Amino acid sequence: MAEIVLLLVIKKIGVALANGVADQASAHFSKYATQLTELQRSMGRVMMELRVIHDVLCQTDIRNRNNTVYDGWLDEVRKVAHVMEDMVDEYLYQVGREHDIGCCFYLKKGFRKPRSLLSLNQIASNMKETEKDLAHLSEMKNRWVPMVNNGDNSNSNYIVKRSQDLANISRSLDEEDLVGVDKNREILQQWLGGEDAECSVITVHGMGGLGKTALAANVYRKEREKFQCHAWVSISQTYCTEDILRNIIKELFKDRVDVPSNISMMDITCLEDTLKRFLRKKKYLIVLDDVWTPEAFADLSRALVCTDKGSRVLITTREGDVAALASQGHILTLESLPEDKAWDLFCRKSFSKETGHECPEAMKLLTKEIVSKCKGLPVAIVSVGSLLHVREKTVEEWRTINNQLNWEIINNSTLGSMRNILYLSFIYLPTYLKSCFLYCSLFPEDHLFQRKKLVRLWMAEGFIIEKGASTLEEVAEGYLKELVNRNLLQLVERNSFGRIKRFKMHDTVRELAIDLCHKDHFGVQFEEGKCGGSLQRDGRRLVLQKLKKDIQQSFSGIHGLRTFIALDKNMPSFNLLPLLSEKSRYMTVLELSGLPIEKVPAAIGDLFNLRHLGLRDTKVKLLPKSIEKLSNLLTLDLCRSDIREVPAGIVKLKNLRHLFVEKVNDRFGRLLRSRSGVCIPKGLGNLTNLQTLQGLEAQDDSVRQLGDLTQLRSLRI
Repeated sequence: MAEIVLLLVIKKIGVALANGVADQASAHFSKYATQLTELQRSMGRVMMELRVIHDVLCQTDIRNRNNTVYDGWLDEVRKVAHVMEDMVDEYLYQVGREHDIGCCFYLKKGFRKPRSLLSLNQIASNMKETEKDLAHLSEMKNRWVPMVNNGDNSNSNYIVKRSQDLANISRSLDEEDLVGVDKNREILQQWLGGEDAECSVITVHGMGGLGKTALAANVYRKEREKFQCHAWVSISQTYCTEDILRNIIKELFKDRVDVPSNISMMDITCLEDTLKRFLRKKKYLIVLDDVWTPEAFADLSRALVCTDKGSRVLITTREGDVAALASQGHILTLESLPEDKAWDLFCRKSFSKETGHECPEAMKLLTKEIVSKCKGLPVAIVSVGSLLHVREKTVEEWRTINNQLNWEIINNSTLGSMRNILYLSFIYLPTYLKSCFLYCSLFPEDHLFQRKKLVRLWMAEGFIIEKGASTLEEVAEGYLKELVNRNLLQLVERNSFGRIKRFKMHDTVRELAIDLCHKDHFGVQFEEGKCGGSLQRDGRRLVLQKLKKDIQQSFSGIHGLRTFIALDKNMPSFNLLPLLSEKSRYMTVLELSGLPIEKVPAAIGDLFNLRHLGLRDTKVKLLPKSIEKLSNLLTLDLCRSDIREVPAGIVKLKNLRHLFVEKVNDRFGRLLRSRSGVCIPKGLGNLTNLQTLQGLEAQDDSVRQLGDLTQLRSLRI
């Protein structure tokens, strides 16, 4: 998963070497042209090396699961990548800072150089050291990592194999092992046995662990004899088309004497022709279990001839794009089990020896709490139920399990099958989606995400890659749709236009994602009394979930913090803003909405990297003049704060894309003017990248300049 970190660093180096920045650097360091040229060349070489490492990691992610030596090497790669990120940010700061700092600055600092100032030679020297570190890491990998594998592929596709083993177990489940499937089973049987003579495609769709394979297998056993021939094959993401076609042929010819003798020697064309000839005049049923891409079905469908005998192809998949391949009206989307069915399934597993699978009265409260944590996911219910089946049936024992259930989900070998099923969805994500997915796990359980706000945060973090003429917002929304289609995020609500409005993350999936966050040093969730990760080691991103007292000392050592998001609106006081403004100089995201902040320090202007500043619902009345120095700012959210006017320099923020300045005069909406806007100083037309402008107080001059804002998508006056 280190490829996530590498991709972000590669993108940042690309920004540093872009033409505009290079020209600015040449002007700023005009006296040091030779050193600057060599530094830029060194950065280019490091970027090429990191790009190759990134591409290799994308290829070997699965093959090296459970390889501790490889994991140790990855940890060193991450460290170098983080050091590189710090250097590039420092370089961008030096290039972008004003030429004339001014004598007043030195007087205030006591004639000392600014703490952030590193000479060009220092950056160049550190860059050379990074090049050496990368060369050493390459040598280290060649020396030691292959020795662990030693040509043995026993680790290869470990998670895939374990998941396929569980799929095979799911296929053999008896009728009594299935709970809450009656309605879905009836629908599938109806579709398979319908009178429609055309060949139809049926898809069973849902997140990993919902029981798609178990349901399909149960129906397949009941209905297959109604067809002249039938076959069941598992696809997975590591499929080989020729092998799948061979398996289909073997299944179809299983009880026949005319089995083609040379199947193993056939190429793909012969295999397709053989299958076509056999299926041409038959009513067939073929199940394609665990299909991950539309291309996989396309590769096989050429051989599945369409007859007029009522043939059926049944597909199970986690992917929305694959589910959409179904014939009209033949998509069956599985949902989590309702509470009563979840309870029933859990009791069958945990109390299988008790009469009627009854839970002892004294343990019902604890048991219900444990079942609720599984959130209706059958694989979690069965796994946790089986774990508790072999434990003592006492309140003390089950209370212990309940208290440490999250730990058990991540670490207990008994629950490995469940982990593998859910990990598969993450492992096969494109790199650009992995960071977006992990980011969501930093928020609390059952957190309801708003599409627009999360899209703005992803953009500020640098997760979004430009695609053609699409805006970054449009690309980010596409990422979100992909994660929902892949069932890694759960859709909660659409808006009146049918677009995603609100969504959340399944708790069990979130627990596994949090574990991945910590292993990849991606970020930390902080809650009073516990911390999900190490503030010192994982402190690039911090989401503060709950806080009862001032914890300024806990953060005083973190200078590399890039993201700070505070979610607890009931904190008694908040003294971290001055500290963050002065110490966390590489800050990218500062989300402080709802906190009792009254003043924004002038030092916030030194956060040259800041791309998102959220002060919604705060008590801030005035922004410092230094806000005009935040040239990289994309989002400024002052909605429902006490702001009455914004500094004139705000019109210098030419990269600004989203500006919220709406004031609420009456939160209950009883007054005619319950809301009002803020006057934007002269020069509004300079903000040519602005897409959202909410809360503008109408004035002749500002209204006339709206015509210059050609990118504007949302306007509230």
